[in-house]
Amino acid sequence: MAFVRQSKFRHVFGQAMKNDQCYDDIRVSRVTWDSLFCAVNPTFVAVVVEASGGGAFLVLPLHKTGRIDASHPTVCGHKSPVLDIEWCPHNDHIIASGSDDCTVKVWEIPENGVQVPITEPLVSLDYHSKKVGIVAWHPTASNILLSAGCDNIIVIWNLEEGEPQITLDMHPDLIYNVSWNRNGSLICTACKDKNVRVIDPRKQKIIAEKEKAHEGSRPMRAIFLEDTRILTTGFDRMSERHVALWDTENMEEPMTLVELNVASGVLMPFYDYDSKVIFLCGKGDTTISYYEFTHEEPYIHFLSVFSSGSTQRGMGYMPKRGLNVNKCEIARFFKLQERKCEPIVMTVPRKSDLFQDDLYPDTAGPEPALEASEWFDGKNADPLLISLKSEFVPTKKSEFKMKKNILGKKVTRNTENSGDSSGKSDAKMEELLKEIKSLKDMVSNQEKRIRQLEEKLTDHTE
Repeated sequence: MAFVRQSKFRHVFGQAMKNDQCYDDIRVSRVTWDSLFCAVNPTFVAVVVEASGGGAFLVLPLHKTGRIDASHPTVCGHKSPVLDIEWCPHNDHIIASGSDDCTVKVWEIPENGVQVPITEPLVSLDYHSKKVGIVAWHPTASNILLSAGCDNIIVIWNLEEGEPQITLDMHPDLIYNVSWNRNGSLICTACKDKNVRVIDPRKQKIIAEKEKAHEGSRPMRAIFLEDTRILTTGFDRMSERHVALWDTENMEEPMTLVELNVASGVLMPFYDYDSKVIFLCGKGDTTISYYEFTHEEPYIHFLSVFSSGSTQRGMGYMPKRGLNVNKCEIARFFKLQERKCEPIVMTVPRKSDLFQDDLYPDTAGPEPALEASEWFDGKNADPLLISLKSEFVPTKKSEFKMKKNILGKKVTRNTENSGDSSGKSDAKMEELLKEIKSLKDMVSNQEKRIRQLEEKLTDHTE
């Protein structure tokens, strides 16, 4: 009898949102560049779009679903197509973009979204001599942005100074992707020369390297799963897609190699540190496959596949703090089609009405753990974690009240009094909820005011 490995993620199922929950009539960029073209956070979804005479991307509040007007204003300050975008992990209103025009720009999105075209960035960063295809924020330190261009150079910017603080010229060919590790002390890269490199950016030193990680000539990807574990996706000589797991302390042979299928699309890997689930989305595929990473062989365990009828041109991945914990949602993707952005929800089926602690351990929050200067001076810090329990709303007791009423019919004495007391408790509950809401609003307003004052302060100090 075949042994079936136990896992709470074995029955994860994906579901595409209904049409009215999608973003329709979006002219998704046709640029032939292997990036995601979509970035999401708990407030906004951003999509790189076709634009005449320059480069632009669309930013929509998450709730603004349905048909998007063709004249909807965009962020459009680049002179050539936008190739990559990424939201700042420490501020949901800040987004970076890299473009064919050789520049990196950082933008601030207003509270209510983009009401008029945004042409002026907060800062424009010029260093690269060729197009910039990769932007990646530091995961734990504030105001640090990495960019990589077709000049084969990686630049790490200190946005407090607006200056390139570190430049890494150690790739002989096009860099396919760059990934930070969990605390931002290391980066790993996949390059057109078929090598995967692990780099300490502050020491400007390669600390591990694997030549010909995948034999095929099509683009590879490399991401950190843990500080000493790297996952790569690529192709063999026969164009079969492979996924490999590497130990950075010994990169002679992969710890495991998973052979997938023959398809031309580059496999984009996503990893959830909390659940240890790896998601693979291929460009031009109609599927998202998912696997669980463990410390027992074969290390990468197949879970399931989500399939839909349409191919994906790009993909956005929601940070954990933007998920619906009430519905046991462990991931949410934003799939780009030709003229549409379709959210896909990944859920673990559970019947309990309680908060699922095992699905939602404390996760990376929006507060940076370090200042930029501290990181450049050599300090490291893990992400500051937050509990998602505060997002959980217990099931209302309305069903229980109905049962009370059914019982009430059988009781002849004291019915008036009991009805009176339940009415009082309902009113009390409503009063408490109102008070909580007003306190939350007050805190939110104070935070906004603090932000405004801090901005004024920085303006004065400049």
